Order: sequence, then C-alpha cells, then structure tokens
Amino acid sequence: MRSFIVAAVATLLLPTAAAAQKTTYDYDKSATFDAYKTYTLKDGTKVGDPLIDNRIVNALEAELKKKGLTRSDTTPDLAIVYHVAFDKQQDITAWNTGGGPYRYGWGGGWGTTDIRVNEILVGTLVVDIADVKTNQVVWRGLGVKEVNTTAKPEQRDKSIQQAVQKILKEYPPKIKK
Repeated sequence: MRSFIVAAVATLLLPTAAAAQKTTYDYDKSATFDAYKTYTLKDGTKVGDPLIDNRIVNALEAELKKKGLTRSDTTPDLAIVYHVAFDKQQDITAWNTGGGPYRYGWGGGWGTTDIRVNEILVGTLVVDIADVKTNQVVWRGLGVKEVNTTAKPEQRDKSIQQAVQKILKEYPPKIKK
C-alpha cells in the first residue's frame, strides 16, 4: 500500500515539476551596463504566429521598462533580439499499483505496472542583448519550458509574461568589483 501512495503522490506532483521553467544567463564582464539607457527591438527567430510574437514583444517591452530602459528606434544603446525554438520530447511515467515481489517475504508479487508515454512540446526562448556601438552581444538569457498547447489566451499571456520576467531577472547582472 505504501508504494501505491508514493506512486500516487509522485503522479500528482509530476505536472508541477514538468511545468517549471529552467533559465540561465551569461554576460560580457567588460560591458558597461550602467551606461545602457535605451534599446530597440530587432527581428530574430519568431514563432510565426503574430498573436504569440506580439505577446513576447509586449512582455519584453514591459520588463525592459521595469529595468529602467526606454525604447528608442533612432538612437538606441542596445539591440534586443529574441529567438524561439520548439522541440518534441517524450515524457515517460511508470508506477506499480501493487505490492511487487517479496513484499511479504515470498515470491510471486501482485499488482500491475502502468507505463505511459506522452509526447510533449518544449519551447526555448532566447533573449540576446547587444551593444549597438560594438555590435557585440553583452547579455544572453535563455528559458526552457513545456508548452501548453491547449492554453486559453489569458493563460498564454500570463505564461509568456512570467517566462520573460524570469529570463530577464538577472539583467542587468550584479557585477562584483
């Protein structure tokens, strides 16, 4: 019975773990992040769905504004480019609904093992921030997360906003001197 409860709890927690976004970032340690005040958006690798692409742009602009940056398409300090990629992966879940062999000190066991294979869509969002004067990337953030293909528009808004916020959390980097 104990193994059944453990399997049930693990199954309930799986969607939470699978939905967690993994992020990372890197930056040029010689860049003068304090000097950057303005930005422009440049085309990267878009999703191809104007509704999703607009959500990403709106989320980026909102987050960059919180960071103290102002959009300027005429004299920007930074060029912001985002790239999106998708990949299909298999999620394999298995659990035993019985006691298993040797549960009571003798062979034979009982119960069944349930194995499920689900195909999931995983999206990667990369945000590159480049210094316009040097034409070099000074900061890159990356987020990877399972994509909910059945999400309603409000859920998509929230998911994209949270993803961009988490990716840009460490911008500008806290450089130790």
